[in-house]
Amino acid sequence: MSEEERIEIPGWWVENLHHGYRQMLKVDRMLYDSKTERQRIRVFENETFGTVLTLDDILQTTTADEFIYHEMLTHVPILSHGAVHSVLIIGGGDGGMLREVTKHRAIGRIVQVEIDEQVIEFSKKYLPTLSDGAFDDPRFELVISDGAKFVAESEDKFDVIIVDSTDPIGPGEVLFTEEFYRNCRDRLAEGGVIVTQNGVPFTQADELRNTMRAFRKLFVDATCYLATVPGYAGGPMAFGWGTSDLDLRTVPLDVLKRRYKAEKLRTRYYTPEVHKAAFALPVYIQEIMP
Repeated sequence: MSEEERIEIPGWWVENLHHGYRQMLKVDRMLYDSKTERQRIRVFENETFGTVLTLDDILQTTTADEFIYHEMLTHVPILSHGAVHSVLIIGGGDGGMLREVTKHRAIGRIVQVEIDEQVIEFSKKYLPTLSDGAFDDPRFELVISDGAKFVAESEDKFDVIIVDSTDPIGPGEVLFTEEFYRNCRDRLAEGGVIVTQNGVPFTQADELRNTMRAFRKLFVDATCYLATVPGYAGGPMAFGWGTSDLDLRTVPLDVLKRRYKAEKLRTRYYTPEVHKAAFALPVYIQEIMP
């Protein structure tokens, strides 16, 4: 994006992510503003969205609506699978995804690969409710590394892989390539599933289109499901879904209800009914996918 297109308004944070379209949040109080070697991190308070985390001026999460994103990327694949013992989280330094994964008591191993350790430290300090103590879970293993490098070199297998990446800009770009997805597939145990964040299709169609093009080369079942997260403006957000087990997406509602109840999950957005409905795609999103 050219400098002429960038907008700055005193007292407001402006997301200059899209051409011809901007999102603004009033900065009631700036809590942190600093650059690491890799990216600029800002944390500020907003009356509507609570505490807001941005990386390179792109919204990452807010304490007011994060539960929607984290619950849907976690519980949909785990409850669909029904017998998850190991989970790999790529990204997710704020700890929200980890928090939701740790709610599943049968899971024995949780590995998180985060490229920037400072994101985790900042999140512990400024967004502690997101992780809610999950970083202290004895099943948790932290790897500070590039996620693409990890899946390319590791020999471990996982039942679920959750790619909680930034948008395909800068460090996050490599996490949207066919090579990366192929390496993720190779890290899946038999019957495993990968889920990914694929942006808002209305404004980021290529993000979903490119992922689905790769997924359909790699997986028997490749699609996406949806959830509306207010902070990610422009319509519902898409989550990529890839697996070679056709049964996972068609788990009956009564089975999902039984698994949900057995885990004694406490959720604010996810329900088994929402789970099933999330795979019903509007025509314009179906047309985006190759």
